[in-house]
Amino acid sequence: MARGGKVAIVLCLDVGFTMDSSPPDEESSLEQAKKIMTKFVQRQVFAESRDEVAVVLFGTDGTKNDLASGDQYQNITVHRSLMLPDFDLLEDIQDVIKPGSEQADFLDAIIVCMDLLQKETIGKKYEKRHIELFTDLSSPVSDDQLRIIIDNLKKTGISLQFFLPFPVDVDDAGGGTSASGHSQMHRNSFPRKGLTEQQKKGVDVVRKVMYTLDEVGGLEEIYSFRESLERLSMFKKIERRPMAWPCQLTIGSNLSIRILAYKSVTEEKLKKMWTVVDAKTLRKDDVQKETVYCLNDDDETEVQKDDTIQGFRYGSDIVPFSKEDEEQMKYKTEGKCFSVLGFSRSSQIQRHYYMGNQVLKVFAAKDDENAAVAFSALVHALDELDVVAIVRYAYDRRCNPQVGVAFPYIKDAYECLIYVQLPYMEDLRPYIFSSLKNNKKCIPTADQLSAVDSLIDSMNLIYEDGDGGTFKDLFKPSKIPNPHFQRLYQCLQHKAFHPNEPLPPIEQHLLEMLEMPHVVKERCQAPLEKVKALFPLKEVSKKKEEKTAQDIFKDNTEDGFNPKKPKIEDDEGVFSIIKLAEGSVTSVGSVNPAEDFRILVRRENADFRDVSQQLINRIDQFLENKGSQYYMKGINCIRAFREEAIKLSKVQCFNDFLQALKSKVEDKGLADFWEIMVQDRISLITKDEAGGSSVTSEEAEKFLAPKEKKNETLPPTDEGGDVDDLLDMM
Repeated sequence: MARGGKVAIVLCLDVGFTMDSSPPDEESSLEQAKKIMTKFVQRQVFAESRDEVAVVLFGTDGTKNDLASGDQYQNITVHRSLMLPDFDLLEDIQDVIKPGSEQADFLDAIIVCMDLLQKETIGKKYEKRHIELFTDLSSPVSDDQLRIIIDNLKKTGISLQFFLPFPVDVDDAGGGTSASGHSQMHRNSFPRKGLTEQQKKGVDVVRKVMYTLDEVGGLEEIYSFRESLERLSMFKKIERRPMAWPCQLTIGSNLSIRILAYKSVTEEKLKKMWTVVDAKTLRKDDVQKETVYCLNDDDETEVQKDDTIQGFRYGSDIVPFSKEDEEQMKYKTEGKCFSVLGFSRSSQIQRHYYMGNQVLKVFAAKDDENAAVAFSALVHALDELDVVAIVRYAYDRRCNPQVGVAFPYIKDAYECLIYVQLPYMEDLRPYIFSSLKNNKKCIPTADQLSAVDSLIDSMNLIYEDGDGGTFKDLFKPSKIPNPHFQRLYQCLQHKAFHPNEPLPPIEQHLLEMLEMPHVVKERCQAPLEKVKALFPLKEVSKKKEEKTAQDIFKDNTEDGFNPKKPKIEDDEGVFSIIKLAEGSVTSVGSVNPAEDFRILVRRENADFRDVSQQLINRIDQFLENKGSQYYMKGINCIRAFREEAIKLSKVQCFNDFLQALKSKVEDKGLADFWEIMVQDRISLITKDEAGGSSVTSEEAEKFLAPKEKKNETLPPTDEGGDVDDLLDMM
């Protein structure tokens, strides 16, 4: 399970003049090769890989390598030594590397790469050394030293891969190309053009090299450009070093087994690399952040951080709670813990009880035979008895304990316990919904059940061969990278090189990643049509209201609303969770007081004045707390009060409340709240809105206006007069 060591990689690119030639409207081999190199380096950069990358170019106009002497190893340039890949390397590949006007032997280039790897890895630990060579095989090649090159590659353990503009197999008689091995799926993607004699000779050399290095899989290490681009279209995931968590698995007070636990599944979060910089200089040091604490008074008096203390809101009061109190409150444990509380049948642990943000795989401690024997006995006993262990888990003494389940997991290669957190009482959400069985309209027919069964069968993501012997998974979530990360890396890479250009569109392969597999989409069309026919959708229109004499001869207002008609004309067809809970509402609560008020006043024989007084009490509580979220809750309550008062002809009750509320604004310091009322135009109910009101529109408008201060009798004062004297005069 340990993460592999770092790898030394040399990207060896042919930049000879033949690589830059291409038919009209087609991309040159050099551009395709640079695209592959760019994709590869991008994956390394965003995966935060520790692998080091060097770049060697052959076919350059100049020469720069340690082996060059006389006419040997000419036109080969070491462009970049071994180092971690970065955006500078990406920029070099895109903009700096240009086609040359010469040619060079790719076998000489391999020797230069081997020399570079030998010299630059001395004294360093690398798990693997690797050469990736990109060429069209059009340059002359001399195989005089081929045997020496192959022997040195084997001796030094350096692996080799070739990337060509075409698949590897060559039909010498016809001069065409065909795909083999892993390229078979792409054979129809390439034009069957004949190769030059030089390319045919180069292919023979390549095949000889790769077959000699590995008789079984050597030819599988020869890739076409197009195939490579498809394979590299995804950004590489970030490698994580598995960190072992050593602990003691305890059962009771006498049995203890040494264990190691590893994170098997956990949510991958984006590394927080965002920072604030100056928009012009793009320098972080040019921006400084300073936090100042001030009192909520007219002068905004500054308060030192040492003079502040955190508080916990308890109802309308603030309970002071210092850092010392918080430390004392924390649950104290002796340390890490993985203790079995008891055992339960596996059927008792429902799948929907699994929670938490990680899954742990628990193994016996390494190099401890006694622990291995005891742990294996426990795992097999749990498996045979079909039971699971209920475990108390604490990561360390600073963490709150969890209750979780550990169930056995036995594979051919290993056996372990898998731990998943279970919920506490507060974590459960026991929602209650009405049963569909009690409604005859919801009982499906036999044809409908059969149609849905067929649809489920047709959308099966496991493909079974005709003989029933092998199965194939058509959709593997574990192989699908997170589209959010992929898109982010794409945009970051684009902005790094084109800061002033808009972001590119989402790549098509990202859009197709989470689509239904093509085979399944075709297979489920017929069952879908059958389901569509058996479950027709009909537009539900509102029932026509019965008209009474009062409706016909009433005096309509401008908007056609009858204030004397207490019927509530809400959307009866709209489903609402609140409607399901109407039967349980007995008073105006603090969670959703506006809806509680509406439910209560619409009931038969409801006492509007009594229910409205409950709502007024809630509004007073919200205003006592003073805060934007409490103010908005109070505003919603007032709106509901106003709407229901109009509908149920209880206008005077609301107007009396609003006038009493305004009188409290100055006394209780609710100026901020009243500003919201003014902005939302929540005023007295006018006689234009309801027949029972005597308030005119002008009076309602004036009601919202701020109270005018009487200052006619104030004597003139000097600008620099004393504030206390001025208040005495007032």
